[in-house]
Amino acid sequence: MRFTINSIFIGFCLLILSSCTKNEDFEAVDPNIIDGPGVETAAPNTSYSPAFAGQTRVKAVRTTVAFQGTSISTGLNAPWGIAALPDGRLLITQKAGTMRIATTTGTLSGPITVIPAVNPAGQGGLLGVCIDPQFASNRMVYWVFSENVTGGTQTSVAKGRLAQNEQSIENATVIYRAGPAYNGTLHYGGRVLFDRTGNLIVSTGERSDLATRPLAQSVTAGLGKIIRINTSGQPASGNPTFSNSAALPELYSIGHRNPQGLALHPTTGEIWQSEHGPRGGDEINRLQAGRNYGWPTITYGIEYSGAAIGGAIQQQNGLEQPIYYWDPVISPSGMVFYTGNRIAEWQNSLFIAALSGTHIVRLVIENNRVIGEERLLASENQRFRDITQGSDNSLYAITDGGRLYRIDKS
Repeated sequence: MRFTINSIFIGFCLLILSSCTKNEDFEAVDPNIIDGPGVETAAPNTSYSPAFAGQTRVKAVRTTVAFQGTSISTGLNAPWGIAALPDGRLLITQKAGTMRIATTTGTLSGPITVIPAVNPAGQGGLLGVCIDPQFASNRMVYWVFSENVTGGTQTSVAKGRLAQNEQSIENATVIYRAGPAYNGTLHYGGRVLFDRTGNLIVSTGERSDLATRPLAQSVTAGLGKIIRINTSGQPASGNPTFSNSAALPELYSIGHRNPQGLALHPTTGEIWQSEHGPRGGDEINRLQAGRNYGWPTITYGIEYSGAAIGGAIQQQNGLEQPIYYWDPVISPSGMVFYTGNRIAEWQNSLFIAALSGTHIVRLVIENNRVIGEERLLASENQRFRDITQGSDNSLYAITDGGRLYRIDKS
């Protein structure tokens, strides 16, 4: 009889434990999340409060699998954009106006000449690059650059065919120009990628100065925007409609400062974007068609002088909040979601090249919220400009100092 009672008691306890683990309020703890402070320990520039928990300074996360970042080339000249070719090699833009092809062991081609000419002054030059989804058959390349035009410079998009001898771009054609032109050398934005519908997504900056800053909120200007066009440069079918009847039909989202990173979420296909803030307020945004992302009306940063920006507000109805922000800044540039199988715990993590941060960010994301942050290759002390995933499932990153890194399992 005692045995039967004990058995019933034990079974009852197991039932209770089982029901507890299935409770909707039970939250599993990622074993890689580290208790205590996050990776950022420096004091913020402001006392602004985030709009929700986990919007900034989340807990640190640590990769448990051994990996290494290896500099496989130091021969690039101010590289800015990198894209993986179908044969495993990498196509890289150089700010002064040429492209190079690199093997996965770091061997570099000679310069590939690109027409039209770029204006490389300041933050301008030959910028982001992507290849056509049908590159294997059509060899088409698309890129963003700062172009000299009447009235100054502007962010422009061009396309052309990589010659069979890989020494030039053939039939280069400018397909889109983001107006108005401005006589300045800052905040061109400059990334480009294909969305899942075969259209081009392009990021443009608001050109930095107080004279052009308000144009980020204007739907009749192409500055401070995410643009969606087809491969001929025309507004893509299905673009959102804005309330102003004079709104540019190529607009996808508005209210951006200097967006230098674009990436497609591997499961949803949504566009994620990185954006330079001023002094504080670097952002990661999950873009939705027709939305306003707030600059310069709301921001988590301040002027470089220390003065408040606008009304010093961080939230306003009708303006979108960033998924994540940094204060102090890291200057997030190119980025990519990891979809490889080399390091399983990196699956769907977002990797971001950080310039002033001199490291590569890894953000762990669940349900469109950041739950962990890791800093990689910080000891290299490099300004990381862009990062992509190669066809071999390794990550490849370029730096302003001319290095090409391969990041992979040890």
